[in-house]
Amino acid sequence: MEVSRVAVAGRGLVDPGEPVFSADDEALLRGRSVFETVRVYGGRPFRLDEHLARFVSSSERVRLPRPDLDECKRLADLVVGASGVEEDLALRLYWTGRTLVATAGPVDPELEAQRARGIRLTVVHWSTGALASAKSMSYAENMGAQDAAVAAGADDALLVAHDGTVLEAPTANVFWREGERLLTPSLELPILAGVTRATLLEIADYDTDEGVFPLERLLGGDEVFICSSIREIMPVVAVDETTFELGPAAPELQEKLRGLSR
Repeated sequence: MEVSRVAVAGRGLVDPGEPVFSADDEALLRGRSVFETVRVYGGRPFRLDEHLARFVSSSERVRLPRPDLDECKRLADLVVGASGVEEDLALRLYWTGRTLVATAGPVDPELEAQRARGIRLTVVHWSTGALASAKSMSYAENMGAQDAAVAAGADDALLVAHDGTVLEAPTANVFWREGERLLTPSLELPILAGVTRATLLEIADYDTDEGVFPLERLLGGDEVFICSSIREIMPVVAVDETTFELGPAAPELQEKLRGLSR
């Protein structure tokens, strides 16, 4: 994500090229820190309170002090309002236990082209750790899986447990459609409780099932898509050698999500 605005607790707005984390911060030494990513529509962060609740939950999982939520909102207002124009942005909050930072930058314009054509996933077999449901900055394994998928010619990875259970993508949740029903992995599994995931379960006109599903169930679906705060709803046209047609659910949900956000 390109960063064009940065604000630091106790300092306010700073130059984006200026250092904000100390070299002895455990965020850098051991990856002990958390973050949140929020899409901003027309100058308004979408479901910021839900993201901040997860920010607190992730901090507790990593055993960090609770972040100051009022300060989080103040920093978010600073970086979102710094441009003076109402544009869609990617807002990110970082908390290391000693440093609270907010950044903002433009949303990648390539996302709309990807949404139009659909993306390709490749299966990566995955062993989850204790922090799987926390949005911690210990994301090296997730990024490694994503890089491996790209190296294999795909756009992203589909993480699958070694027993064949579908989990999630490295930075997104996964859904698929069987007729008039949507299925998605249960939060009882070691996956992230996505804010966009929860929103889709609220607004979907389809019946929905949250459960423990084998990969074969997804591969037999009529339509597959992933979802995240910045990418929103992203249709999937292939998982390894299995291909899917672009279906009705993804664009319908994308339209409803956009309508809700604005």
